[in-house]
Amino acid sequence: MKKLDWYILKKILVTFVFVVGLLELIICVIDFTEKNDDFIKNELSSDLIWDYYLSFIPYIASLLTPITVFIATVFVTAKMAAKSEIVAILASGISFRRMLFPYFIASILIGSTSFYLNSYVIPDANKFRLEFEMRYLKDPFYNTDKHIHIKIAERDSLEDYIYMYRYDVRRDVGSSVTLETIHGTQLVEKVTARQIDWDTTGVWKLKKWQKREIKDFKEVITEGEELDTLLNLTPEDFGNKDRIWETMTMDELNKHIKLQKSRGADDVHIFQIEKYVRYMSPFTLIILMAIGVIVSAKKSRQGTGFQIALGFVIAFAFIITFILATAIAEAGTMNTILAIWMPNIIFTGVAMFLYKTVPR
Repeated sequence: MKKLDWYILKKILVTFVFVVGLLELIICVIDFTEKNDDFIKNELSSDLIWDYYLSFIPYIASLLTPITVFIATVFVTAKMAAKSEIVAILASGISFRRMLFPYFIASILIGSTSFYLNSYVIPDANKFRLEFEMRYLKDPFYNTDKHIHIKIAERDSLEDYIYMYRYDVRRDVGSSVTLETIHGTQLVEKVTARQIDWDTTGVWKLKKWQKREIKDFKEVITEGEELDTLLNLTPEDFGNKDRIWETMTMDELNKHIKLQKSRGADDVHIFQIEKYVRYMSPFTLIILMAIGVIVSAKKSRQGTGFQIALGFVIAFAFIITFILATAIAEAGTMNTILAIWMPNIIFTGVAMFLYKTVPR
């Protein structure tokens, strides 16, 4: 790291922090204006509102990071080009590739910090933010799913499944319940109940139950009014899952993906997409920063404003590509990893093409 590297690195990081802070301020003011009526209606204290925005700010910052990195890069490089600093750097014998080094260091610093925050810090903040929004800003949640069928356990060569017609999240009660234990293709045990209730002690209570077991090629039937049972299932499994992946740290996300796979759930890919996006984002920063340097390194007759506007156009194109790639991944029409990495692949090609136009 030489003086020139420190000079560029400092400019990039300071501008990045400034742009993020400015956009955060604008977004928070607009958001507060939209939600102020709800705050007043629910008679929320200023401390609670402040806590909400303390969790809201890092969430928005993580969303803005790729674009703000790009904007900061274009702004800094365009200003340097306007002052003929880039020409002087190249004339001193430093190659354009060497000049990219401090930008690369900046993208690594921001990308690694962003990955850590997105994986372990921001999800914990999102737990409070989403709970706050569901309690005070959104309509109450009601589980409208019917014919719920879940694999709840796998032990030795046995598999346990639960079926219920529907589950009432307000009372934590399920109706028309069936518990099945299967060995291979053979039904070993079946328990039916009119109702299943969650007890605060951590057990489920079966009401009006009947158990049918196969023993020595004979069917044994027992029944009763109430039966306590432990299941690998909690009321949270039937709660509001809207953007729940945003509240999971990387460890929790991996654990949840493994659990959902064992249950044969059909929403596993949603959580996998969140995981892959978190790993992809740091590389996105490197690519966008490289494109930002390339499009703004040449002195433009139209001025710095034109280069910044061009940067916004490219950033908008990236956002559209990312949205399309995410939609393709969610639809399952393409390999999930390939779909998520499609924007990075495309814009790496764009960066390589634009690199041929940079000043030498």
